[in-house]
Amino acid sequence: MSGFDATALPFEGMIGREWLATNALGGFDCSTVPGLNTRKYHGLLVAAMAPPVRQMVLLSRVEECVYRDGKSHPLACSEYPDAIHPAGHQFLRAFSTDPFPRWAYQGEGWTVEKQLRLIKGENTVVLSYTLLGGNRPIDLELRPLFALRGIHDLMYQWNGRQQVETTGGAHHRIPATSRTPEVFFAHEGKFTPSASWYFNTIYRREQERGYAGLEDLWNPGFVRWTLTPGQTVNFVCSSDPIDLERCVTLAQRQYPGNTKQAIAEQVPDTALEALVRAADQFVVSNGDQTARVMSGYPWAAPSGRDALICIPGLFLVTGRLAEARSILQFFAGNVDHGLMPSEFPADGSAALYDSADASLWFIHAVHQYLRYGGDQGFVQRSLWPVIDDILRQYQQGTGLGIGVDAEGLLSSHRESVPTSWMNAKVGAWVVTPRQGCTVELNALWHNALCVGSELARSAGFSVRAEELGALASSMKGAFNQRFWNEFRNCCYDAVDADGSDVSLRPNQIFALSLPYPVLNFNRHPAVLKAIREQLLTPVGLRTLSPDHPNYTGYYGGSVMSRDKALHQGSVFPWLLGPFVTAFVRSFGRSPTIRQEAGKLLQKSLAYLQGEDKRQLCEGQLCELFNGDSPHAPGGLIASARSVAEVLRCYVEDVLDLGPVAASGLRSAGAMPEIDPAPMVYRSE
Repeated sequence: MSGFDATALPFEGMIGREWLATNALGGFDCSTVPGLNTRKYHGLLVAAMAPPVRQMVLLSRVEECVYRDGKSHPLACSEYPDAIHPAGHQFLRAFSTDPFPRWAYQGEGWTVEKQLRLIKGENTVVLSYTLLGGNRPIDLELRPLFALRGIHDLMYQWNGRQQVETTGGAHHRIPATSRTPEVFFAHEGKFTPSASWYFNTIYRREQERGYAGLEDLWNPGFVRWTLTPGQTVNFVCSSDPIDLERCVTLAQRQYPGNTKQAIAEQVPDTALEALVRAADQFVVSNGDQTARVMSGYPWAAPSGRDALICIPGLFLVTGRLAEARSILQFFAGNVDHGLMPSEFPADGSAALYDSADASLWFIHAVHQYLRYGGDQGFVQRSLWPVIDDILRQYQQGTGLGIGVDAEGLLSSHRESVPTSWMNAKVGAWVVTPRQGCTVELNALWHNALCVGSELARSAGFSVRAEELGALASSMKGAFNQRFWNEFRNCCYDAVDADGSDVSLRPNQIFALSLPYPVLNFNRHPAVLKAIREQLLTPVGLRTLSPDHPNYTGYYGGSVMSRDKALHQGSVFPWLLGPFVTAFVRSFGRSPTIRQEAGKLLQKSLAYLQGEDKRQLCEGQLCELFNGDSPHAPGGLIASARSVAEVLRCYVEDVLDLGPVAASGLRSAGAMPEIDPAPMVYRSE
């Protein structure tokens, strides 16, 4: 069994390491290595009831026990007040997530392998158990424990009376109540009804994060099999009626081995394979084969901004152009007065429109889609009119206080609404307001105007192309005058009528990294130097310089403590993407420079591949790290932005496999030859 030796990990190490399996609908399975749920979001069947949203924890966990020679050997693991019970981790010998989660348990004279497979496109999980070793049979008992609630809720005994119905043979149904959904389970064993509640399961990570962390789980009874050596038995749970034979067969066919995307097949590279495999877990469907993006696991609602940022990394470098087209078409059909949806709430309610930059990320994504060989006719017919409308709406002024000033700079202001990606909010307190003309909003605005001019010209609208080109040129001049901080040799984070925000933040990197950079080229090295010296860490960019009085280097504790630190010093891996792109653009695409760029990603790639013992989730990149060394991981255990941007820049800028290997700037004589300084990280 490939993977790692579970006996080498102490108990705390086991429950500090999580795993994730997804079903391409927004549903997932997630827990710790020994199966002890430390979060309310953990479960063996977290179903997307209205894909990709309305996620519900249906099957929380199962308690398995091996019986042999009158002795019981528990395989499961759970935490209650002052007790770990059962303690099945004592029999756990190996664990792997390749190509799906698998466990090997061993006792005296027996070895059992457990496999977990989600059926793609269904809210169905298949658990399989095989007796591998020994020369005598064993008895295996399994007790399913159900939560039957939304992912942000907790189940308590008084929430509703539960019952189970046997619908024929070894098929069973848990009827819906006013608060819980209908659920089905099936098996080849013998089921004995014995309904009971398991009280006070502890979710220690929730308690650490300042939330309630006690839950009651409902058990309808137990299933029992007698296994002979080499025999496999199955337990299936689903939100739909179950055809047991079909589910088991389909699960086996969907996982014949480790599959690869085209890019990973072309380039034998273990880091690339790991990135592509991680990226695949965020690509989902809404049930009608239209692509969507999950922002992160296990609790994030799908974000429009995140989806649009992630299109190049998740879809384009991996060759999934048809899915990229479908998601662009989806967003084009949901524009409202120039604004793109910023979030699709987890409860399935109407989309939110509180992002000033999502529409500009959409225009950037369309441009990248064309760079990777996307359908030009589709863009001209279906997307160019939407892009033109966005640009006109932003010029004229639209929601969120978005408008263009006399110099062509773009601003946004909405009281108590954070409209940038730094959107932490506690009650009515916006932690990082960043109102007015922010640096990344104007970098995106300039890029969007240039893309719009290019598209207008290709569509035959020469007058509009000239108009947009002139506006881009004018606002670029104003940007370089208004945003340049002569004292720190970098950009202000925001400017408005009241002055300039001198906070050193990473948002200015987009003034260098976008296809049409708004910052004058001769200033790029100075910005890179400032970011490198104050913000760059081995795992990403800090969101605020440690010199700032509001800098917070630790992300943890209560909700308020975490939100206060979120964008006031925490390190985000996704920002390595634009930093690496800007670095390679500034210093050239020679093998030496690309090798140096690869070093910037080294620690993130090591984390992804499990070489960092602090890794939160097998095969995934987390959302953020502490600003202070040693940069402990935190936030979402799996982040689409982190994976997508590291994958994109690794392919385009390190492996040099983008659609256009060279930007053409140096050959045109637009940039001077500059020798980069060695990479230096500020540890405190």
